[in-house]
Amino acid sequence: MTKDEKYIRRCIQLARNGLCNAAPNPMVGAVVVYRDRIIGEGYHARCGEGHAEVNALRSVRDESLLKEATLYVSLEPCSHYGKTPPCADLIVSKGIPRVVVGCMDPFPLVAGRGIRKLEEAGIDVTVGVLEEECRELIRRFVTLNIRKRPYITLKWAQSADGFIDRLRQEGSPAVLSTPLTSMYVHKMRAEYKAILVGRRTALLDNPSLTTRNWYGPNPLRLVIDRKLTLPRELKLFDGTAPTLVFTEEVPAECLRQTNVDYQVLDFSQDILPQIMQVLYERKIQSLLVEGGRLSASVVYRFRPLG
Repeated sequence: MTKDEKYIRRCIQLARNGLCNAAPNPMVGAVVVYRDRIIGEGYHARCGEGHAEVNALRSVRDESLLKEATLYVSLEPCSHYGKTPPCADLIVSKGIPRVVVGCMDPFPLVAGRGIRKLEEAGIDVTVGVLEEECRELIRRFVTLNIRKRPYITLKWAQSADGFIDRLRQEGSPAVLSTPLTSMYVHKMRAEYKAILVGRRTALLDNPSLTTRNWYGPNPLRLVIDRKLTLPRELKLFDGTAPTLVFTEEVPAECLRQTNVDYQVLDFSQDILPQIMQVLYERKIQSLLVEGGRLSASVVYRFRPLG
């Protein structure tokens, strides 16, 4: 492992701290190195707050060292004004002589402009260190901004003989998972921005679809209910987390529910592209499909997933 790879790997480690809250922005980590010693590090923790480079530079106690330091960052520094000023401008203003970048930013407003701005300021820029690992880090961000849809993951539990369910009464879940795998599912819920189930799963399992056995935020709960026949007493409508119902029409009385929203779809057409468009417009970067056979088969048609 080269010296540059060692520090970019640390950037990747830091970036993962933003997994639950950085979206719809990408996960990014940065470190500042002076004479083979890390003197500052940071990551992008939450959308609208400081980017990784900003947080790393702020953590440096002696700014005079920056004139001889190297900044490592997993993703190309931004060069445009968004919710925060351009990171490339800040790097130039600090007089940092060298910047090492894991991978370029495919976002159209950046896409090489950040690197070009650094080079035009006389900064020595190295690009493509642990590039594939850094690209993997931003796969959800890329899917949303390039494919115009969320990054999709299908989740199901399966018995040893290949079944995912059994005959049962409504409201009596078929438990196939162990406590350990159940904890992992809740970890996934914390890491995804939305979670989708179909009407049958909502009826049979009465799931809450919240994050309980792991630390992290609740996802946006999505359910497909064309005729609005699901009982309002289900946990999906308890108001403890936001719920979005995909339906054919919305009666006025439904609009008075707390923390429940409705989205009308044209069910005479394929609803999946419509759902993807709604989620894209809401900047939902990642989608976990936890439904049964029908929901999984519908979404699987939209492969490749991810």
